[in-house]
Amino acid sequence: QVQLVESGGGFVQAGGSLRLSCAASESISSLSIMYWYRQAPGNQRELVAMIASIGATNYADSVKGRFTISRDNAKNTIYLQMNSLRPEDTAVYYCRAQDYYRSLDSWGQGTQVTVSS
Repeated sequence: QVQLVESGGGFVQAGGSLRLSCAASESISSLSIMYWYRQAPGNQRELVAMIASIGATNYADSVKGRFTISRDNAKNTIYLQMNSLRPEDTAVYYCRAQDYYRSLDSWGQGTQVTVSS
């Protein structure tokens, strides 16, 4: 399994920005797809954004136009740039990686994002 380590979470006021990072223990260019999920207290984990090995991206409707997922294959890292943050964005954010050829499915430990009103 690939090891994933998230960082960049913190406390920010509404309207502010944060950039999350997810560093992988191996080359991410070989991974089929990587994701950012989030889970707020009492809620189910939800998909926030995804990026495929070919660079295609997709976003949850709630974050479209505010969040941007990107990848740096040279650093084996993906990012989530979060702008115009809202209190409802408060959650633990998790990174996930899948590789269909190896039946690989790995999760990071999560990083807390708290947005105050």
